[in-house]
Amino acid sequence: MTLSTSSTMRRSLLLTVFLCLALALKAQMADPVHFRSELKLSGDNEAEIVFTASIDPGWHVYSTDLGQEGPIEASFTVDRLEGAQLVGKLKPRGQLTEKYDDMFGMTLKYFETKAAFVQRLRFTQPHYVIEGYLEYGACNDQMCLPPTQVEFRQEGDAPVKEKEEAAPLPPPVAMDTMPLQAPPVAADTLVAPEPSPVATDSALWAPVVDQLKAYGEGTPIGDSSLWIIFLSGLLGGLLAVLTPCVWPIIPMTVSFFLKRNKERRKAISEALLYGFSIVVIYVLLGLFVTLIWGANKLNELSTNALFNIFFALLLVVFAASFFGAFELRLPSSWSNKVDQKADSLSRPGSHSFIKSYLSIFLMAFTLALVSFSCTGPIVGFLLVAVSTQGQIVAPVVGMLGFALALAVPFTFFALFPSLMKQIPRSGGWMNTVKVVLGFIELAFALKFLSVADLAYGWHLLDREVFLSIWIVLFGLLGIYLLRATPLFSKAADDEMPEEASLMSRTGGIVCLFLGMSSLAFTVYMVPGLWGAPLKAVSAFAPPMSTQDFNLYQGSVEARFTDYDQGLAAARAEGKPAMIDFTGFGCVNCRKMEAAVWTDPQIQQMLNNDYVLISLYVDDKTPLPGGPVEVTENGQTRRLRTVGDRWSYLQRTKTGQNTQPAYLLLDPATGLPLAALRSYDEDISAYADFLHEGLKRFKP
Repeated sequence: MTLSTSSTMRRSLLLTVFLCLALALKAQMADPVHFRSELKLSGDNEAEIVFTASIDPGWHVYSTDLGQEGPIEASFTVDRLEGAQLVGKLKPRGQLTEKYDDMFGMTLKYFETKAAFVQRLRFTQPHYVIEGYLEYGACNDQMCLPPTQVEFRQEGDAPVKEKEEAAPLPPPVAMDTMPLQAPPVAADTLVAPEPSPVATDSALWAPVVDQLKAYGEGTPIGDSSLWIIFLSGLLGGLLAVLTPCVWPIIPMTVSFFLKRNKERRKAISEALLYGFSIVVIYVLLGLFVTLIWGANKLNELSTNALFNIFFALLLVVFAASFFGAFELRLPSSWSNKVDQKADSLSRPGSHSFIKSYLSIFLMAFTLALVSFSCTGPIVGFLLVAVSTQGQIVAPVVGMLGFALALAVPFTFFALFPSLMKQIPRSGGWMNTVKVVLGFIELAFALKFLSVADLAYGWHLLDREVFLSIWIVLFGLLGIYLLRATPLFSKAADDEMPEEASLMSRTGGIVCLFLGMSSLAFTVYMVPGLWGAPLKAVSAFAPPMSTQDFNLYQGSVEARFTDYDQGLAAARAEGKPAMIDFTGFGCVNCRKMEAAVWTDPQIQQMLNNDYVLISLYVDDKTPLPGGPVEVTENGQTRRLRTVGDRWSYLQRTKTGQNTQPAYLLLDPATGLPLAALRSYDEDISAYADFLHEGLKRFKP
């Protein structure tokens, strides 16, 4: 049996190929420069940090002081320096090559074979701590490496003379509970009080896990999201069934099972195995994605700029394929070889059940290969969307829903073959489905770009810009769907046979309703340009705080985005504090803000009775004092960004690491006033939660 619909297939993109390519690149990562570092004492209270490197043939490492217009120069950056001070700048040492470069229009200095860089320093106290890194650039005649860092860390006793010894250091503070230095707050968004001595009290950062448990479990965290992911996969599978790569194959495949088995019972069992094989193939794909990235990496994907930009561009490519710019196809040899192997295993004769099932499995795998030009973009979109949810099983659950929807038609029509005569024939309506999917993928590509924009504070896709583009996209989609319907063309009906005309009318009605819905959705989003909440798109659009022109007065916005400063203000005003652990890329956070916080009763309490402090755990702003080292669960780690700091606070104080999470605190003691609350759009329950905190709070 051959399920291929074409004798030749062009090589192109596949999401799994992207993933495999990423693994291959990781496995073959270029590593032409090998650095080692050491601290050499030179007497007179001075020392040198010496970086030496061996360089592979054909590669070179650039020296220092090349200028901003040149390639990446070598530099030394200090993260932490105690008991010592730098003397001068980083200096190259060894045989340098100088050569004029036409591309840069300047003379470049670089090392070949061996390189050495030296940073002098002077000790000022008996004990020193040095943390920093060397950053360098390396190239060959064909490619260059990105800026690469060589970490350096060392501490010990310095040979400082007695007369230069400084006062002894204060006793160390336990890092598990030590509050971190607060970053400066933007004057246009916060009204910060004067620093208070209590704001640095370690009790405010102390864990309150036991106290939270004493209030009860609160709302369950993450229980409903997997169902949403499963339903999203199910919807994607149903859409894939309606594409021209899958729909025509259904009757062909079912007929094959019925014709090759005289016993209807055996034909049905094979069709069931065929459907089960489809489920296994796509679930394995989801498991493959999970094993590649793992739980931590999936969580990082949600706000990583490079990944989100890559995903956005990937969805744009998929959308272009749906619009007909090109077709995403696998090499024809792949499907042909799999198909031939399936034929050889399915030939009549005595063979084991394992061989029989293997032949059916290969037939299902052939379906996955030949239908990739239509299913690939849908599968890719689903994997991209669910992978950024931060849940390790999300890709598996999403692919399970997709595969079930894809497998059901093959199994259903094998059970009831007479119904195949009633299904619509293949036609132009399938191209309409592909174009609609193309518009949807473009809309979601914008969502991923928005996440990167928010996390890094680029302000390229503020809320009104995002909504403007969505208005254009869904407006064009509505116009396309209305033009696609033949309901208003009587001449077209007269030229078609009666059966086809009936089918055309049915499809035209669907296009008409979908087109009107898309245009209505477009009109619905227009007031959002002036600040309307738009609850229906709150999960995808940037938060209201990014809106430059806002006429809406009913929104709730946090007065503080800093924990210590917010608690200091709450103490001064005699109000309890609500800590909102949130994220720029948190979909459920936006849903809560639009569906719950806009309720008049909730809005009144958050704005008047509480001091609202929103802590964005994915804020990529570097800590102003440089990286901070903390000890968590017996392991030492560095907090480099503001988001790292708030994520650390949430984990250590509440014992949870998912967002949204709402914590009511007494600002004087740092103790909770109610159970921890998470995503739950029950407005009355949320109001009870806030009332409970107010009752327990004693100014």
